[in-house]
Amino acid sequence: MSAMTAVPAEPFELRRDDDDFATGIQALGKQLRRVTLDTVLAKANRVATRRGSAGAGAFGTMRPRPVDWYCFDADDNAVLEWYPQGLTCASDAGIGGGTFVVSWYYKPETGVERGIRLSFLNPATLRYRHVLLVRATPDGDIAPIDIHAGGVAWYGDLLYVADTRLGLRVFDTRHIYEVNGDDKTTIGRQGGAYNAFGYRYVMPQTGAWTSDGGGARFSFASIDRSTDIDTLISGEYVDTPGASGRVVRWPLNPDGSLRADENGVAPALDAYRLPEAKIQGALSYNGVWYLSQAADSTKNGTLVVIGDTVKKRPYPVGPEDLTCVRDRNTLWSVTEFRGRRVVYGVPL
Repeated sequence: MSAMTAVPAEPFELRRDDDDFATGIQALGKQLRRVTLDTVLAKANRVATRRGSAGAGAFGTMRPRPVDWYCFDADDNAVLEWYPQGLTCASDAGIGGGTFVVSWYYKPETGVERGIRLSFLNPATLRYRHVLLVRATPDGDIAPIDIHAGGVAWYGDLLYVADTRLGLRVFDTRHIYEVNGDDKTTIGRQGGAYNAFGYRYVMPQTGAWTSDGGGARFSFASIDRSTDIDTLISGEYVDTPGASGRVVRWPLNPDGSLRADENGVAPALDAYRLPEAKIQGALSYNGVWYLSQAADSTKNGTLVVIGDTVKKRPYPVGPEDLTCVRDRNTLWSVTEFRGRRVVYGVPL
C-alpha cells in the first residue's frame, strides 16, 4: 500500500449558502421553546451500556479489543430503518463534558421518510437522547432532511453534517427547539401543535457550504486541532475495486465557520488521494492520518495509519466516521450494522 499523495484541492472549493435559513428559524422560534444542549442531556431518555455485549458481535476477530466502548439500547441496536454513520465529540468542539454525537440516516422499508437525527451521549451518565434534524420553512413549519449523513464534525457551537453531493450542512447547538406534540407518525405543524415523529427535540439547519458540482463527494467529516489553524476534514467513500477517493481539509475561523473570501468562497487547504477503496472515515492528528476502512457486514474492517510508515491495525465490523478524544489519546468510531452497534475507542 502506498501513502496518500497530494492532489488538486480546487474541486473541493465550497461556497457559503445562507438560503434564508434565518427566516425559518426566527419564525420557528416564535412558536416553540428554545432549549440548551445541557437541557437535552439532562432529559436524556435512553441508556447506553458501557462495555456491553453488543461489542462481541461488532468486534468479531479484532484483537486486541477496543480500550472502551458504549452500546446503544436494545431498540436502537435492533432497529431496521435507522443506521448510525457519523461520530464527533466534545473534544472536537473544544468544550468539556465528554459528550459524543452520532449521526443516523433513515432507510425506510415502508412509510414516509424521516430524515436524519443526532444522538447526544453523555458517557459519564450513560444516558443519551435523539434529536431530529429538520429544515425550517419561512412560515415556521418543519420538514425532514433526506440525506445519508455519512459524517458529522463539531467545532464550537456548530455541527457540520456531510451531504454526499451537496457539501456540508450546518446546524447550531444554540438552536434546539422542543416540540409540543407527541404524534409518532407525522411531522410539522397541525393546528397549534408541532410533531416530529415522536421526537421531543428538533434542530433546524442554520446554513450550508455547497460544492459547485465538480464531482466532489462528501462522505465523512472530522476535526484536526493539531494544524496551525484548526481544520475541518471531509472526503470521499469509493467502493469500486482498484479506485479510491480523496480527502480534503478547510481552515476554520474561531467561530467555527469556514475561512472564506468576501464572496463567501472557501478554498480547501489541501487534498490527498486515499490509498485504497472503502474508506468510511478519515482523521489527521499531529501529522498522522487515520483511515477507517470497511469490508462488509460480516468481516472485520481495518484501521489504516499513515505516518512515517503505513500500518494496518485490526478494526471492528462496519466501522464508520472517526473522531478523537485528545486528553485520553484515543481514536473513536461507531459501527453501523444491526445487532452490533457500538461507539468504541482505540489508542491513537
